Amino acid sequence: MPSRASSARPPKPKEPLAPKLPTPLIPAGPPALEDDGMYRSLEFTGTDMASLRADAFDFEACRFTDARLSGMKMRRAGFSDVEMERCDLSNLAAGTSVMQRTRVSDSRLTGMSWSECVFRDVVFDACRMDLAGFRFSTFKNVVFRDCTMLEANFQNADLRGTRFERCELTGAQFSNARMEGARFTDCALLRINGVTSLKGATITSRDAQGLVYGLAGAMGITIED
Repeated sequence: MPSRASSARPPKPKEPLAPKLPTPLIPAGPPALEDDGMYRSLEFTGTDMASLRADAFDFEACRFTDARLSGMKMRRAGFSDVEMERCDLSNLAAGTSVMQRTRVSDSRLTGMSWSECVFRDVVFDACRMDLAGFRFSTFKNVVFRDCTMLEANFQNADLRGTRFERCELTGAQFSNARMEGARFTDCALLRINGVTSLKGATITSRDAQGLVYGLAGAMGITIED
């Protein structure tokens, strides 16, 4: 008879903390972004902030809906208690920035770059993230769910405990990433780069089949039909 310990189910993964937004939010005025600016309790609906540049600004307790942030350039930016839905963040470039208690859903993030950044209690849900870059970034209690992430770059990222659920990760780069406790569930993992850096991650048996060729190549093994 199996012991109680062996039959116990593993604990359910902890969900990231949800954004806390006040009600009501204040409709945002004409798009503007200033160095050292603070933007709090604002509603950005259909706002076009494409290609704006600024340093050391913060969005706190804000909602973005159908907004354009594509091509923005930012450093030392902060996003706290933020919701983004159906937004365009393609080719946005952020450095040494922080995103926490944030949910990004149904949005386009193609070519977006967040280098040397910190993500804490963040959910990316049903987003298009092809060629997105997260090099040298740190992830704490983060979930990527139903995202398309072809050739996304996580080189040298700290992904310990991060969850990837039903994501398309073909060609993604994980070289020198820290992956202890990361989980992959129902994900496409074909042609992964840096496959040996997945040490310590948990992968479902179905997903593991896609890693065979990558592991063989890393070990110098030739697979013939």
